Amino acid sequence: MTEITTTRLGAPAPVEQAGLSPVVPSTGQQVPVPAGAVRLEDGFWFERQRLNTDTLLDHCDTWIDRMGWYDTFRVAAGEEPHKPLQGKLFTDADVYKLLEAFAWELAQRPDPDREARFAELARLVAAAQGDDGYLNTYFGPKGEETRYTNLAHGHELYCAGHLFQAAVARLRSGKEDDLTRAALRLADRICEDFGVGGREGSDGHPEVEMGLMELYRATGRVRYLEQARRFIDQRGHRTFQHHPIGHEYYLDDMPVRDATVLRGHVVRAMYLTAGAVDVAVETGDDQLLGALATQWENTWARRTYLTGGMGSRHLGESFGRDFELPPDRAYTETCGAVGSVMAAWRLLLATGEAQYADAIERLLYNMIATSPNAEGDRFFYVNPLLQREPGIATEPGEAPFRKDTLRANWFWVSCCPTNVVRTLASLTGYFATVSDGSLTVQQYFDGTIDTRLEDGRPVALRVRTEYPWQGRVEVTVASSPGRFRLRLRVPSWAGAATVTVGGVTTPVQGPYAELERVWSDGDVVVLDLPMPAVVLQPDARIDALRDTVAVQRGPLVYCAESVVEAADAVDLDRFRLDVAGDLEVREAAGPSDVRATVRATGVIAPAEPDGAWPYRPVTAAASSPADEKVAIDLIPYYAWSNRGPSTMRVWIPSASAER
Repeated sequence: MTEITTTRLGAPAPVEQAGLSPVVPSTGQQVPVPAGAVRLEDGFWFERQRLNTDTLLDHCDTWIDRMGWYDTFRVAAGEEPHKPLQGKLFTDADVYKLLEAFAWELAQRPDPDREARFAELARLVAAAQGDDGYLNTYFGPKGEETRYTNLAHGHELYCAGHLFQAAVARLRSGKEDDLTRAALRLADRICEDFGVGGREGSDGHPEVEMGLMELYRATGRVRYLEQARRFIDQRGHRTFQHHPIGHEYYLDDMPVRDATVLRGHVVRAMYLTAGAVDVAVETGDDQLLGALATQWENTWARRTYLTGGMGSRHLGESFGRDFELPPDRAYTETCGAVGSVMAAWRLLLATGEAQYADAIERLLYNMIATSPNAEGDRFFYVNPLLQREPGIATEPGEAPFRKDTLRANWFWVSCCPTNVVRTLASLTGYFATVSDGSLTVQQYFDGTIDTRLEDGRPVALRVRTEYPWQGRVEVTVASSPGRFRLRLRVPSWAGAATVTVGGVTTPVQGPYAELERVWSDGDVVVLDLPMPAVVLQPDARIDALRDTVAVQRGPLVYCAESVVEAADAVDLDRFRLDVAGDLEVREAAGPSDVRATVRATGVIAPAEPDGAWPYRPVTAAASSPADEKVAIDLIPYYAWSNRGPSTMRVWIPSASAER
């Protein structure tokens, strides 16, 4: 088990000091730089945040209205619905996640029309709340006797947790309104119902723990912390009804601190990890924090796909066993990636270890960026690493119940689109940290940081980079407080990185380039991260990936995609990549959000003969004169399926494998 010692304990930061941050711990190795202190001005994440502002947020609002999910609040308030009600019993959460996204967005990019829409929706939520503070549109209208009668699958506390996170975003924006008042009343109701002497148990889908903890940090109300800790301690005693994959589905098979790896439903596991880290940090429980770090590390090493996605089983949307990572059956739900970012960020703040920032980078570029299409009107729910057939397309305006389709406008279960928009709206809150006289750039972007060190001294940086297409990061000290330590993360994929300051170039040792000096305004630091395209091989214990290879360049995982109707379509079932061949990085042609492709060489093997039995003896030849030599352009995984129906492979059979 990982040994961790917290460095300081204290009260939660006051609202005016917390800044616009999704997570504000009172203790830890690093302190988050508020989202509002980081400004994107160009580049990869600027474009995606602009897409979120201009398109994705309104798209989600339109679809939630279209599906009748706002009307559930009207019905709970005793009004007539505007539309027929449809969807699952947890749709409250999607309304709350969108409101959270609106709150982060409005705090950074004010818009009177969107502010009015937020107020309208907040009033709708408040109108559905009971006189005693209870709020849930599925159970609420059915009377008090139905409350908490289905903790395993009812999602009452899960929905509440998302309301709490939306309220925290609003509070940290300096606002108190119908939404924040409703959240606090519901939090108090839950503490009364589930506190000491009250009901036992917790929700089958963790989330309320994380929401209560941030609500505690935003308000200082200790009862919220105590209730979150109570929910954590009560999990793991097999209290929920049976599930086809067992009690591990709910993370209820063993106490949280006794586990050594994450298992069961991926999103549940990540939300629980994030909430448990919050509890461990605020209570000084180093044993719990160490257990959670161990669980993450073992899961990342044995149960995680190259893209950072987790979940190899469609049954239960769950982890498989160690090294059970089939590319075609990868579930790797987008929501799991959002939860993974939340958990990794909390572990980074608590421990200061760069591995968590590396994980966040992988998840952002290869999972979060993959979900929405380039136009901002369709989303992936699941993210396979192998698509043998062109995929299941959905018609415009269709919200499928199944989740293994290509990008769709919406889903009957819509947790992923609303999770994506709240992540993009708060994205800059995950980019930088301060601690002990230092400022650390954890993720690279083109823009500015204007913040304060832990001792209150102001500091400002200007960051210029074409990351992830180029590995040069230029940091200019725009405003210096004098002496401080500037730390720039060196990703684990980077190899021999160098840093140049004052005309002197030195190699970087370790996961951070650390430069401490008396800085002057205008001083420039250049971090150079080597960014060749590299061929990766899987661990031999991953049965499904033997004799295959993948290509990565910088933080981006690449894939082979063959668009069905394209003139250069390739039969990817027969393509074999030449691992000895050169990989050529090429500038992408045409208007696209892809700046660079990787030209790879290989062969098209002869078609396999049809027969009555699909197995035959091994032949000695590794290649055949009949092999057709070809070159194909690999594209970033996040961009696949943007050009029409296609087949796709991240892991490509190697031409050197025996056939």
